[in-house]
Amino acid sequence: MRVVLLTGSHPRHAFVARAVAAAGELAALVIEEREPHEPEPPPGLDPHLVELFREHFARRRRAEERFFGSAQWPVPELPVLRVRREDLNGPEVRDLIRRAAPGLLLSYGVHRLRRATLEACPGPCWNLHGGLSPWYRGAITHFWPSYLLEPRFTGMTVHELTPRLDGGPIVHQAVAPLVRGDGLHDLSCRAVVALAEELPRLLALLRDGRLRPPVPQKTAGKLWLVSDWRPEHLRVIYDLYEDRVVDACLDGRIADRRPELVRQF
Repeated sequence: MRVVLLTGSHPRHAFVARAVAAAGELAALVIEEREPHEPEPPPGLDPHLVELFREHFARRRRAEERFFGSAQWPVPELPVLRVRREDLNGPEVRDLIRRAAPGLLLSYGVHRLRRATLEACPGPCWNLHGGLSPWYRGAITHFWPSYLLEPRFTGMTVHELTPRLDGGPIVHQAVAPLVRGDGLHDLSCRAVVALAEELPRLLALLRDGRLRPPVPQKTAGKLWLVSDWRPEHLRVIYDLYEDRVVDACLDGRIADRRPELVRQF
């Protein structure tokens, strides 16, 4: 089965692309150039928040380097198209999808795909969402579970692409294991690894016609916006819990709430 993957440009995105390629399924790749991995803090923050902001994103970079290596992409003969956000739904992307004629279109870490882009694929269209829907739809959804002191909700959702953001029927979900000593970004990376390791089996089920029907999302859950996040939220993670929310959960110092997942196996 041929797969076209539309993904971002960070190391985690390259890691997932390598996982799809290793399964022998990747036919073409579209890479959306994303924001800098270590952004500059917004103006007007007090010095301590500036320090927390820089350390937060430096920890993200270091965690992704440990888990994923650099942004190394799959085999060089693979058709690859690099685009900016404004060109993600442009004619070049649609033409590439049509030429590849994939049995599945996958998206991971790109901005919203328009109907015309999805219709260029003759097969189903899935999104690999970095969050557990319906509880954590939208943006920055690997941060909020730790902030809300429910780290076991740090996970990934494979769902059908529909006009409702991260709201399509759920195909499969995976969560990060809790490992003592892990910080927020380690937990996030483990969620990506958990799904990447299961992708070959998931794609095989689809290819062989043995996939169980996706499960509609019965509740609206919570749609998190980029504007919901502020640097002040970092105080909870770093000042209050010293980036050890995982340990607090394992030690019983916070409630060990667990999600009910949709699983194919």
